[in-house]
Amino acid sequence: MKLRIATPVALTAAIILAVSACGGGTSAQPSGDGKSFEFWSFTGIDQKSSVEDYQKKNPGVSVKLTEVGSSVETAQALTTALAGGKVPDLVLIQGDDLPKFVQQPQNFHDLRGLGADKIKGDYLDWVMSQSTAGTGEIIGIPTDVGGMAVAYRTDLFEKAGLPTGREEVGELWPTWDAFIETGKKYTAATGDAFVDNAGTSIFYQAVNQGPEKYYDPSGNVVYGTSPQVKTAFDLGLKAIQAGITAKQSSFTDGWSAGMGKDRFAVISAPSWMLGAIRSNAPGTKGKWDIATIPGGSGNWGGSYLAIPNGAANPKAAWDYITKTQSPQGQLEHFTDSGSLPTTPSVYQDPKLTGLKDPFFSDAPAGTIYTKSLLGLKPFRIGPDSSAIGQEFLNAITNVEQGKGDPAKAWETALANIKTAIGK
Repeated sequence: MKLRIATPVALTAAIILAVSACGGGTSAQPSGDGKSFEFWSFTGIDQKSSVEDYQKKNPGVSVKLTEVGSSVETAQALTTALAGGKVPDLVLIQGDDLPKFVQQPQNFHDLRGLGADKIKGDYLDWVMSQSTAGTGEIIGIPTDVGGMAVAYRTDLFEKAGLPTGREEVGELWPTWDAFIETGKKYTAATGDAFVDNAGTSIFYQAVNQGPEKYYDPSGNVVYGTSPQVKTAFDLGLKAIQAGITAKQSSFTDGWSAGMGKDRFAVISAPSWMLGAIRSNAPGTKGKWDIATIPGGSGNWGGSYLAIPNGAANPKAAWDYITKTQSPQGQLEHFTDSGSLPTTPSVYQDPKLTGLKDPFFSDAPAGTIYTKSLLGLKPFRIGPDSSAIGQEFLNAITNVEQGKGDPAKAWETALANIKTAIGK
């Protein structure tokens, strides 16, 4: 599920207060009748379609959906709601925000009591382990993972004299250094930017490709000493220095418009990003393709459905989870929206392996994205992973926008992270 960049603090606070004050935006509190429940989700992921499909298949059930805001805002609103006692029946939590809630399992229904023990084997072990507390409670069921690839414009590559076939394009960049060199060739040939930005399309991808990120396997904070993090950060700065980025931060208006106006030729695209490209640039159908990510594997994104303690209709919420997040439910969602299943039993299903996406030049998206997970060595996600990543991204973006000194960017990021998380 997509990571959403946080909005200004004042706006975030206003959203949290509004949601907690009225029990979920415009939605009324659940009636406790077992046939309706309140669901908090993110904006920008078309959760409404999933809810409507569920209601069509389950007549008489009413889902009161509130799209709270970004994933960060949703997590903050949930924190406020847990403290105040007015909670939804079901909430979507982004993977980087999950650890802080796993540390307080008493705030959630232990899903083992509803049947999670019977279905936990349906999901990737390393994904399921992230929603399991140290004392064994399961607080969330995974909805998707974000296997990684690169989306690129075949027509713009052709104009630049670069190959356009997805296999040949993937061979251009076995490493991130090779990716940047390819960008230099593209920009030299066209005078245009190669990639949308250095933060999410380079740093966020590279930092998610190794065995150790911001925490070591024991849960100790290592963001300042992890070679994986420093290498990824330096790659972002190197791309900026090479002059190959469009300086369009992900999920901004300029970034959305730039997709359809040929302002960049490449976007690093975890599986959930395909939907954003389709919706932001409908006129470019057939001009995109998908190639292997530099390094071959990695994961960015993924979310979980959880049921807070105090929910009026936990059984109704659990029914939604089991029916929409079953292996077949996740497979169906993938064919509709591109969200990559967390259920490996469907990875060889013809509906996944045989899916060709016409928007992306009939690319076999299912095969490309599941392959990107096979070589992945899972890393530990900690309670402050989201905040740490945001500060690294801020530092790179400041340099890209001409507001930061590249020579001081690393130390600036470390100082801001220490201020943000206290360590």
